[in-house]
Amino acid sequence: MGSVTSTSMTYQATAPVINRPNTVAVGTIVWLGSEVMFFAGLFAIYFTLRSTSPELWTFEAGRLNVPFALINTIILVLSSVTCQFGVFAAERLQPYATGWKPSQWGVTEWFFLTYGMGAVFVAGQVWEYATLVSEGIALDSNSYGSAFYLTTGFHALHVTGGLIAFLFVIGRVFAVKNFGHREATSAIAVSYYWHFVDVVWIGLFLVIYVLK
Repeated sequence: MGSVTSTSMTYQATAPVINRPNTVAVGTIVWLGSEVMFFAGLFAIYFTLRSTSPELWTFEAGRLNVPFALINTIILVLSSVTCQFGVFAAERLQPYATGWKPSQWGVTEWFFLTYGMGAVFVAGQVWEYATLVSEGIALDSNSYGSAFYLTTGFHALHVTGGLIAFLFVIGRVFAVKNFGHREATSAIAVSYYWHFVDVVWIGLFLVIYVLK
C-alpha cells in the first residue's frame, strides 16, 4: 500500500506543468478579430460609394485639411509608442515612477501621457468635423459626407472607448495595494486595443486623405 502512495507522489512531482494561455489576452484578441471584420465592412462601404461617384469624391476630398490630419495622425501614432512603454512598465510590475526621468516612469505616468495624446486626437477630429460642416460637408449632405463621417466617426468612438479603458486601468492601479500580474494583464489587454485603433486609423488616413 505504501509503495502505491510513493509511486503516485512521484508521478505528481514529475508531471509536466501545463501553461494555459491568459483568458483575458485571448478574449481581447478574439474580440479584436471581430472588430477587424467590422472595420472591413466600413472600408467596403467607403470604396463602394467612391466607385459610384468619382467626380464627387475628387471635389469633396480636395477640401480636406491634409496637413492638419497628418499632425493629428502623428499624435495618435506616437500615443501607441507611449502606450507600449506603459506595457514595459507593467511587465516590470512598476505602477508608479521611481524618478523624474521617462526611463523611470511607471504604468500610470505612461498611460496618463497616452490618454492625453488620445484626447488631443479626438479633440482634433471634433474641430475638423466642425470645420467641414461649416463648409457644407455634413453627414446628410451627400454620399461623400456619409462615407467620411461613418468611417471616421466610428473610429473616433473606438478611440473614446480606449480612453475610458485607460482611465479604468489607471484607477485600478491606484485602487490596489500591490500591483500584480492581474493588473499588468489588464494594462497589456488595453494596449492591444489601442494599437489596433492606431493601425485602423493609419489605414483610414491613407484611404481618405492620401489616396483621394
